Amino acid sequence: MSPANETALRRSGVNSQDLVARLRVGDRRSLARAISMVETGGPQARELLAAAYPYAGNAHVVGITGPPGAGKSTLVTALALEWRSRGVTVGVVAVDPTSPFTGGAVLGDRIRMQALGGDPGVFIRSMASRGRLGGLARATADAVAMLDAAGFQVVLIETVGAGQGEVDIARAAHTTLVVEVPGMGDDVQSIKAGVLEIADVFVVNKADREGADKTVRQLRAMLHLADRQPGEWEPPVLTAVATTSTGSAAIVDAATRHLAYLRETGLADARARHAAERELAAAVQELALERLRGQAWHDLVARIASRERDPYGSAEELFNALFHG
Repeated sequence: MSPANETALRRSGVNSQDLVARLRVGDRRSLARAISMVETGGPQARELLAAAYPYAGNAHVVGITGPPGAGKSTLVTALALEWRSRGVTVGVVAVDPTSPFTGGAVLGDRIRMQALGGDPGVFIRSMASRGRLGGLARATADAVAMLDAAGFQVVLIETVGAGQGEVDIARAAHTTLVVEVPGMGDDVQSIKAGVLEIADVFVVNKADREGADKTVRQLRAMLHLADRQPGEWEPPVLTAVATTSTGSAAIVDAATRHLAYLRETGLADARARHAAERELAAAVQELALERLRGQAWHDLVARIASRERDPYGSAEELFNALFHG
């Protein structure tokens, strides 16, 4: 541990190894505290992630995305209940819109997931997106790592519901569920945004509404137009009525089959490598920004704003000072 990290941990009264040991034996308060720490970021969060990292990598991470009003939170609840009926422990990371007043998460998802409350095999955490595009909060992957290290067998990530930009979830999850509903204005919402390409499973929720069969037919027709290699995974198109848990068993079965497909074909290892590369790039970026944000940074920002300097030349100056100063 670096001297800076030791100082930070001493001041907070938190020992990362002890905290990880406690969350691994089911201490929910320790898990909640650990997720709060990684959301905050900084040296203490990095030390905690280093302690937890060897214990992660076992959970099936399932992303749930789709347009606002598709019933994602209700579907997440129904799926979590189905997994629990099979004896599987479930962690949920619900990425909520950010409050314009406090900057925190608007906790609508946790209100809708009250049916899961009190179950020791379920842990729900709401995170603010803080305006980030792509539907995920900055620390989503770190929170998933904490739930994974705590032994949750399935981790569900529900995106904020921003619609067309929500493709980051395909990089963060093993299995991506794209939720559609009939009667959203367009025949098939997934024609937009390329979400057709990120779906491992399509779910037409609110299938008791008029037009659901049409939405299913259109999605299947679009999938048949895709150029797939023999043996390549073809996303199933399933229906659900999340308010009554109708269709939940079939969706859980499909997600489980998809994970088995990834493992059998070696794609799980390839995805893990790509994820590791993204995590390393993000860590390098975070550390570089943390170390560069001194007085020289603020001086250069002012000069860029007044058009005295350009951003790229200023970035080179900062990196030269960092590596050669």
